Amino acid sequence: MLTIVWLQLQVLVVRRRIAVDQRGAMSTEAVVITAALAALAIVVVAIITEKVTAKANGMNLDAGAP
Repeated sequence: MLTIVWLQLQVLVVRRRIAVDQRGAMSTEAVVITAALAALAIVVVAIITEKVTAKANGMNLDAGAP
């Protein structure tokens, strides 16, 4: 009887260790994905800013002047 209780406790300890490890892995994955998405957003904003600035600089505002 004591052996069964001891084995059940060992199974619980192993399950908790696995659960902690998996939770840590999920948060690491979430951080990596979030960082990748943030970097992608920065690149997209930089590209849009570049294109808008180039278009604005190319506009001729002296169309009404002789």
